[in-house]
Amino acid sequence: MKQGLVIKNTGSWYVVRADDGAEINCKIKGNLRLKGFRCTNPVTVGDVVTLEPKPDGTAFINAIEPRRNYIIRRASNLSKEFQIIASNLDMALLVATLAEPATSTTFIDRFLATAMAYRVPVTLLINKTDLLTTPDDRELLEAFVHLYRSIGYEVLTSSAATGDGIEELRAALAGKTTLLSGNSGVGKSSLINRLVPGACLRVGEVSAVHHTGMHTTTFSEMLDLPGGGCLIDTPGVKGFGTIDLERDEVSHFFPEIFERARDCRYGNCTHTHEPGCAVREAVDASLISLSRYTSYLSIMDDTNPDKYRKPF
Repeated sequence: MKQGLVIKNTGSWYVVRADDGAEINCKIKGNLRLKGFRCTNPVTVGDVVTLEPKPDGTAFINAIEPRRNYIIRRASNLSKEFQIIASNLDMALLVATLAEPATSTTFIDRFLATAMAYRVPVTLLINKTDLLTTPDDRELLEAFVHLYRSIGYEVLTSSAATGDGIEELRAALAGKTTLLSGNSGVGKSSLINRLVPGACLRVGEVSAVHHTGMHTTTFSEMLDLPGGGCLIDTPGVKGFGTIDLERDEVSHFFPEIFERARDCRYGNCTHTHEPGCAVREAVDASLISLSRYTSYLSIMDDTNPDKYRKPF
């Protein structure tokens, strides 16, 4: 038996980097799939696993070491409940864009809340700043950066096309295992091509009709960064469905809502309809962003859609 780190997942095969540096093609041993996993992928990139070598040079993965953290999302496959995106992370880098395509704040906030729930720090990167050429564009960028920095998140800006912000990004990634995530078309592959010499990832176009990105990455892979650290590249996603968040805990993952909730009249306030709700008063007074509150309500919908109706 030997141990190794999962560095690539193609769907049917996993590539594991063993302790001696050898990269081994592996499959999951049958009984590992039968242990009540509620996910589409019981093994993910970033996992430390135990291998059972086979005579042909491949191996079976027959055990997974305990994970220190991970990020999950609701699976599109309705026969399962969730998908583990990556595990054992120092940071997640969420790449967003304000144009071609525009990333929705609901997507961003759902990702941030889920990452906080699973103890993964997040840095938000606004890419394609070279496309923001008008005064209104620049004002939007400044407002976006101010909003998330005021909540407590680190926010960086970049242009993979021109190289602006790449050195600051490189410094933020140094020595860390980082999940790279975001919608299709936000420039993740172009960023990797800037950060990882020789990566030469294919870069997709943005649909002229729907203004959304088209998938270019089809599997998850860990890429070593020069000077230390690594990026886990994952396929772009259109939405981010939350799962396993308890209704009374959702506000804990919105720092500004959690802080204001201390002043609510009722200790079990859901911040949806109760009288004396300090959170809704703060929204009305523009002390909490309406976009953030709307994202909070959307996750509350996920936790109990039959009993909860949005107040507006």
